[in-house]
Formats: sequence, C-alpha cells, structure tokens
Amino acid sequence: MEFVGLPSPVVGRAGAGGHPCQGIYHRPAGARPTAAFIATHYNVDFSEHYLASYLAERGFGFLGWNTRFRGNEANFLLDHALAEIGVGVRWLREQAGADRVVLLGNSGGGSLMAAYQSQAVEPNVTPVTGMRPLAAIEDLPAGDLFIALAAHSGRPEVLTNWLDPSVTDERDPLSMDPALDPFNTGNGPPYSADFQRRYRAAQRTRNERITDWALSRLDALAGTRARDELFTLPRTWADLRMIDPSIEPSDRKPNWCYLGDPMKANYGVFGIGTVSTLRTWLSMWSLRTSQCTAAPHLARITVPSLVVHATADACVYDSDARRLVSALAAADKSLEFIKADHYLQEPAGARDQAADLIAAWVTNHG
Repeated sequence: MEFVGLPSPVVGRAGAGGHPCQGIYHRPAGARPTAAFIATHYNVDFSEHYLASYLAERGFGFLGWNTRFRGNEANFLLDHALAEIGVGVRWLREQAGADRVVLLGNSGGGSLMAAYQSQAVEPNVTPVTGMRPLAAIEDLPAGDLFIALAAHSGRPEVLTNWLDPSVTDERDPLSMDPALDPFNTGNGPPYSADFQRRYRAAQRTRNERITDWALSRLDALAGTRARDELFTLPRTWADLRMIDPSIEPSDRKPNWCYLGDPMKANYGVFGIGTVSTLRTWLSMWSLRTSQCTAAPHLARITVPSLVVHATADACVYDSDARRLVSALAAADKSLEFIKADHYLQEPAGARDQAADLIAAWVTNHG
C-alpha cells in the first residue's frame, strides 16, 4: 500500500501541511498494474475501501481516493469535487503507470463518478449560485470503464426518497402532520397505494420548499457581510420501503435501514443532509438545482459499463439499479446481482464474489 497526498487545484495544500486530496494506493506486491480502479464518495472516507485489497489480490491497482470533502458533507460543491477526483485519475495514469482506469461508483459514489466521467467527456457542470466557474474541470482525464456497485440514483433522489414529509416546521424536529406520519400505524404498514402517492408527492414538496427557502436566504444575504449560512435538516430516514417490505420486495431485512430501526434513526441526529450550507443544499440535495443526479450524467457515458446490485441492500433497491442501467448510453452495459447487504459484509464470501465478478468483467474488457 502507498499513501498518496496531493494538492487540490482549487485550494492548493493546507497551511498545516495536509494535502486536501488524499488516498491509499493498493496493488499486488512487487507489481505495477496496468489497470487500476479509483473509488471516491461525496463525503465518506474511501481510502481503505473494502474492495481494495480484494482487487489488488486479483492483480489490479486500486486507489481509494478522497477529496477535501471527506467528512465535510456540509460544505460540498460538485465542481470542486470533480476537479479533485481528476487529481487522482491523473496520478494513476502519470505516476502509477495505469493504461486503463476503472471508475468505481460505490454507494453514493455512483452518481459522483458518473458526474466525473460525464464532465470529462462532455463538460456540462456549472457552478452553484454565486460561485465562479472552475477552470480545473474543463480538461479532466476520462476513465476507460465505469462500474456502479450498490449505487444510489443520485443525491437529491435518495434524500427525497428518505425524507419524512410529515415535518411541518423545519426548525422543530417533532413537528408533525399525522396524516403523513409513516410511523403512525393508522397509515400502515402495509401502506395503501393512495397513501404512497400522497407520501411521495409530499416528499418532493418538502424538498422544493427547502430549495425555495435556500434561494430566498441567499437573496437576503446579498450585500451583507455573510455569503452563506448553515442549517440543519431533521428526519431523513423515512423511505416507506425501509418500513414495509411489501413495497419492492427483495432479500433485505424488513423494518431496517443503514442505522437500524428506521423510526429511531429518523428521530436521531445522524443521517444524510442533516447539516448543509445554503449553497451545498443547492449543489447536492435540491431536486431543482442539484447536478448530482445520476441519470443525465449516465446519458453521456459510452465506455463499457457494469452495474452490480446487492439484493439484500436495505436502502438501494432493484428499481435503482435498473434505472442506472437504463440511463447509461453505453452500448456495452450489463446488470449483475449479488445476494448481499449494502457493503457486502453478509453473507460470508460476498466480497470475494463481487471481486471475482468485477475482476472478470474488467479482464474481459481489456
């Protein structure tokens, strides 16, 4: 393994000495692989990604790569992140000696790596409101292959699907419209088709309401000493599919999410999008303004592509995987299934199975 620390084309190197762009390069001992993976997430530390050692054992390089937004979701900006992913891709080509680079979009990283390839082949990402264009994203080195593994369909989509629409006051985490409360047994489960329609519509309405507020706050800040502000978002673990296994049946555990019991998670303080700046909301979470939706970027991806779906995933569903495949512009694309949870921790051997599948696919596309 080799630690890789590099400056960011946006902010350079930190004054304290740390590199904004950091990761760990895994490779077979004594070898210089010609094919290498790079995996990055919006905010999760992927430097020690769970598949890195498995794929290194199978003869590949693997760069678990972090932008400066690792652990810093509240300040995320898409164009800045893409520039910093480009630093990792260039390092693989110019320093590690990789002839082929495989973009691995795992979990939330699926839409992020799709946005990277999309921008590399057909520049389209624009700065968020009030920010300057970033020259560093105009000439990104493209990947040669694309893989989505247990991947969500985009940040605004996944957050909206998980939002609790019964919130009536964003400043009060206990505010409630009982008619939309997913944990009110009078509403279900099982949830009627009518309730599901009203619920999904109300989730979108909540997202749009927050976008309206964020834009109005930015307007109010114009000309003041403040350019942005932080805010919190309560109750983001309330996808009906987490609670009711009859909606999109799968191998997943019923009444379960990544943090366990959905009701406890929903009223807790850990989750996606719980803290944002106004501009981060517009860049990552807003249905109206975010460019972190996978589908438009997948429509620009023409390199051979593989989507791998974990059928026991608690919060990524069969429909997500099929939407990704459908949106890909690649003529050579395929969908594979593994009976495993989101991080392939269970059952035993799932990670070996995934590594074998992925390694064989990459080798066949050499």
